[in-house]
Amino acid sequence: MDKKQQINIWYAAGAFFLLLLFQSWWVSYKTIETIPYSQFEQYLKDRKIEEIAIKENTIEGKFREPLEGGKQYFITTRVDIPLAEQLQQYDVKFTGVIQSTFVRDLLSWIVPMLLLFGLWMFFIRRIAEKQGLGGMMTVGKSKAKVYVETGIETTFDDVAGVDEAKRELQEVVDFLRDPQSYGRLGARIPKGILLVGPPGTGKTLLARAVAGEANVTFFSISGSEFVEMFVGVGAARVRDLFEQARKAAPAIIFIDELDALGRARGANPIQTNDEKEQTLNQLLTELDGFDTSTGTILLAATNRPEILDQALLRAGRFDRQVLVDRPDRVGRRAILDVHVKKILLAPDTDLDQVAQMTAGFSGADLATLVNEAALLATRKNARAVDLSHFTEAIERVVAGLEKRSRVLSDKERSTVAFHEMGHALVAANLEGVDPVHKVSIIPRGIGALGYTMQRPTEDRFLLSTRDLEHRMAVLMGGRAAEDIVFDEISTGASDDLQRVTEIAREMVARYGMDAELGNRVYSGPRQSFLGQSLGDENAVSEETAREIDLAVRTRVEAAFARAKEILVEHRADLDAGAKMLLERETLTEADFPAIRPISERKEVEAAQ
Repeated sequence: MDKKQQINIWYAAGAFFLLLLFQSWWVSYKTIETIPYSQFEQYLKDRKIEEIAIKENTIEGKFREPLEGGKQYFITTRVDIPLAEQLQQYDVKFTGVIQSTFVRDLLSWIVPMLLLFGLWMFFIRRIAEKQGLGGMMTVGKSKAKVYVETGIETTFDDVAGVDEAKRELQEVVDFLRDPQSYGRLGARIPKGILLVGPPGTGKTLLARAVAGEANVTFFSISGSEFVEMFVGVGAARVRDLFEQARKAAPAIIFIDELDALGRARGANPIQTNDEKEQTLNQLLTELDGFDTSTGTILLAATNRPEILDQALLRAGRFDRQVLVDRPDRVGRRAILDVHVKKILLAPDTDLDQVAQMTAGFSGADLATLVNEAALLATRKNARAVDLSHFTEAIERVVAGLEKRSRVLSDKERSTVAFHEMGHALVAANLEGVDPVHKVSIIPRGIGALGYTMQRPTEDRFLLSTRDLEHRMAVLMGGRAAEDIVFDEISTGASDDLQRVTEIAREMVARYGMDAELGNRVYSGPRQSFLGQSLGDENAVSEETAREIDLAVRTRVEAAFARAKEILVEHRADLDAGAKMLLERETLTEADFPAIRPISERKEVEAAQ
């Protein structure tokens, strides 16, 4: 029986019991008259009493005729005097009642004990649930949240931007709908399907959509919920989960964050966990005995497939891996179409432009973006959400909240203005660089005193040596502007330096883009200690490590020199742009044409 139904039954029983108590009280209140003993004697003399019952401490009786108030029964306190003669004298029928005190005595002991036991069980259960134990009789029970077929309303129409993954999972839906005809040629459905992809790309949503499309029971549980402090509990929960799924077939078992349960065994000899290994072994055993012909499918999701145990990924267990990657521009537009149905959108809003500005956003990021845009429009009392609200929401998601309360001195504001204009002008005068969308000196986030937002024109999956060198030059543009204008540098470029150093090291040690070091990789496998990454281990000699460091430094210095050369050539634009930025605090390419891409400016000059 469902837990909610059990609670409702208890509520109904309690209400019925209270109704009986109220009814008995109301009847006694309306029909029974409480009288003193002297009045009782007077009623006897007046022959108004028909019969009585003598109890240990009271006398209860019935009048021959109801009193003026309509009450026909009475009760009075018993007084120890001879009554029999009086009763016979006045023709009153009477009897003695032996009043048992067993029930009263029993209840006087049982009710307090039951009350104390109930309170004790309530608090113990609450503590056990917080500790993840759930009681001694349920310690091996699965914590899977079971969604029956009426509870799954998600379908493939609610999932956008991952068309390839949906096509892969469509055959799972077809099999669950009709397992017999699907295997008419001897094919079998994969036992397990692993959804792999970055966080927020919709892996859990896809699993729920499969259950909604197939209209089957959905068992959902996180991998971390199997592992407890008691050895053997996780294995028992795995057995219980699969047993529940077999009884409810056709069904889908979905294990989220599989890496919490299926981490490779023996990867760290210092840190061992027998409970995790027993739980993983039990999962492998269940997969070996898993019969897909019953209409039960195992889905799992992870964003770290590289750390999973190889025994999980072999053929016959998780037979298929489905990539759920970040959406491209077309996918982002489709995701935006799904989420904007919930808000009031202005008719002239160009969602293609929003999709273009959100390169690298996941499905969850886009959902947050739409919600932020709606909140901004509401805060400004707008009639509908338009493109300006989306643009501001992107800035809020990427750069953080505006910190207008952070007051900078005139010298600091001037430094930030030239720094950001340096980034913008270097980006505008290099071929193949994402165009500048906005430049601002309004502090945002935790430490950003300003920012330069670039708008990608297309999704990039391959980057050449020139592309990376141009990105490094743009990053060094801020420090180069400070050096040119103030003849000194500040700490404002700390984040730029970190990013440009990472790019240079990746070019040298990972991508083989340095001519002197050759076409090889110098980054070794990642090592870990007590679960903490120690970074990349360079399996190289000290001499080669020195050459790598020199190559990285050479590339960073070359990017700085390139940025400085561009800004010296466009010094007038640098001064004018910084001055305008100090006045307006925010600039776009429409406000200051010098930050438009060089290709667009060449086209305008050629047309003139």
